[in-house]
Amino acid sequence: MHDTAYEITSTARRSDDTTTYLMETTGPVMLPSEIPPGVQMVTLPGGIRTLAYTQPPAPAAPPVPVVQPIPAWAKTTALLTPTIGGGIAAAGIGLSYAAPGLIAMSQALWSAVALIAAAAVGVPVLLRLGRAATGTSTGTTHITQNITASGMFGKANGTINHH
Repeated sequence: MHDTAYEITSTARRSDDTTTYLMETTGPVMLPSEIPPGVQMVTLPGGIRTLAYTQPPAPAAPPVPVVQPIPAWAKTTALLTPTIGGGIAAAGIGLSYAAPGLIAMSQALWSAVALIAAAAVGVPVLLRLGRAATGTSTGTTHITQNITASGMFGKANGTINHH
């Protein structure tokens, strides 16, 4: 049952400096169920088998954790994060430097809008006043077109009449 041989590194000595060995008995003295924990059958250097306390086995080394690969999406996100943050920071700095110019441009654009609105109202009024002052008649010219074609891809002929 217990055939494991252990190396004995030291032996007990009596006061008269002779090595002490336990003598082998002819029969079992204890039942295997009566053996306390930590006691095993060992073979001494002289070949004698006896029960002895043995050192507990060295604890097993903790399992080495397996390195998991980093997912591709995490690598991409980690690489893009400083780029996006740097771009946002650069845009903020650029806007802070451009703010006075943007304010001036917005005022210039409002001035341009006001000029276009005044021109849209003022030009027709000036044209009517100019015609009335020169006495030009306000009659209209009518143009009539007559176009004929033969077939789907035939040549078209037409006349223009001024009235």
